[in-house]
Amino acid sequence: MMTDQEGILHDRLARGEAVPGGPGACARDGCAHLTLWHGEHGRYRKRPCRQCGCPSYVPQPEGAAILGQLHAILTRYVILPSAEATTAVALWTAATHAQPAWQHAPRLVIRAPEKRCGKSRLLDIVEGTCHAPLITVNASPAAVYRAIGGEVTPTLLVDEADTIFGGKNADANEDLRGLLNAGHQRNRPAIRWDAGTRSLETIPTFAMAALAGIGAMPDTIEDRAVVIRMRRRAPGETVAPFRHRRDRPALTALAAQLARWLGAHLAELERAEPAMPLEDRAADTWEPLVAVADLAGGPWPGLARHAAVVLTTDRDAAASVSDRIRLLADCRTAFGDAEALPTITLIARLRSDPEAPWSDHGPDGISARRLAVLLADYDIRSEIIRFGEPIGRVRGYRRGDFSDAWARYCPRPSGGIRDTHDNPSSAASRHPARHGSIRDARQSVPGVTCENTDVTDVTDTPRLGVINGGAA
Repeated sequence: MMTDQEGILHDRLARGEAVPGGPGACARDGCAHLTLWHGEHGRYRKRPCRQCGCPSYVPQPEGAAILGQLHAILTRYVILPSAEATTAVALWTAATHAQPAWQHAPRLVIRAPEKRCGKSRLLDIVEGTCHAPLITVNASPAAVYRAIGGEVTPTLLVDEADTIFGGKNADANEDLRGLLNAGHQRNRPAIRWDAGTRSLETIPTFAMAALAGIGAMPDTIEDRAVVIRMRRRAPGETVAPFRHRRDRPALTALAAQLARWLGAHLAELERAEPAMPLEDRAADTWEPLVAVADLAGGPWPGLARHAAVVLTTDRDAAASVSDRIRLLADCRTAFGDAEALPTITLIARLRSDPEAPWSDHGPDGISARRLAVLLADYDIRSEIIRFGEPIGRVRGYRRGDFSDAWARYCPRPSGGIRDTHDNPSSAASRHPARHGSIRDARQSVPGVTCENTDVTDVTDTPRLGVINGGAA
């Protein structure tokens, strides 16, 4: 357990504030060299303070000390957007030195809204301290394949990545994008036909990679990445000038320390199963960083998990949403509390949102046919429903048909007001399993639309959704 004083200092470190003395100094009251972690790591032998002889001195673990040096170098030359971003970059850079231990190779995306935000400088620091850097501003997929397949797996660093994946160049570089996606997980090789030997060639793709550029990277890359959103320095924010000839030797010396420390623990890191605050691909991406933090000890395990949650939340909040998922979310808003809506009413409500794209979908906005096509992949189809007068029997959509898709693809934020209708298990029980495009006839279910009119199934009318492709 941390004392109150240690907890306060931990919070200050997490916010990126300076802490007198830092980890591994003296805990004696009145001593200027105040320790941060005295008493928390009992496995480290205590020894007298070098300054005052206090017996409460706790030496800092080797890994934590090396990561602390890397943290200091990053903040010396670059203004990062947050303390969590600094933690993430330090851990990602360290993790490159233990690539043989990982099952996943997280990407590091360094993006900025404009030029002169420090992204290239940050990439310079990463290049100087990471494992076997291979930096480029443009590279053919064939060259990258050959580099990754060499004796030493490099750390691929791509500057000006927006010129590769943006605009008219995007389609021409789909092979490189596919390589970066596949290389996130071990044992996902590329297979090519070698005409010279008339045989299949298996080319490794697994390697850690960092990409820097203006604007967002392709969403499939950012989904596999730790995303750092750089910004231009504000007035009063200063950094030390970086000169390659003068300053790079210190970076390479630190890289050698990282390689020596982590190289001695590769077997331990390969067996590591750190407790993760994330799930699915985000957990895969952050697991190497958290494993390095746990090995380092000191404040790093807590800082790593805190950074993982904060940066993943920020990335997901800023991620572009596909038209289909945006449509699902907007349909939920349009339904309100209604159990069913006529197609024409649902479309009118979608078009009425000035910030949504549906009024611009086609010359007159989204059509019934386009709505049906977008929803078909979620097994959501319109049907003939008998509404109360004056609407009568018309095509429409049932809320229950959306419940499973809402729960899976656009769940409400945790802690928010939960819609009791949005329950995939209840949706499954209401709609028995269907085979192919067969839809089961259902019993008449009373409900109320937003117009307060009764709604029932029309059980004497054949289901037309399958015949006409689901058009409303």
